[in-house]
Amino acid sequence: MENVIQLMPSKWVSESVLQTITGLKSNTIKKARTECWMEGREYKHVSADGIPFDNSQCFYDWKLVEKWIDGLPAAIPRRKSA
Repeated sequence: MENVIQLMPSKWVSESVLQTITGLKSNTIKKARTECWMEGREYKHVSADGIPFDNSQCFYDWKLVEKWIDGLPAAIPRRKSA
């Protein structure tokens, strides 16, 4: 029998964990980061020396991202093409 370990994510999670928790795709996260989210609130650039570059790894506050998702307007029904 296999052992199952259940983990509770911390406040700040990596992009891969954020994708697993929310179902957001990488491009959606990138666009939200550049157009909607505020650095230091929904996400943080992180580096070992404390001076991150623009391409440094980001960590995300998944609870605030969920609130952002909840606040999005409902999708507009689209006409389906034949």
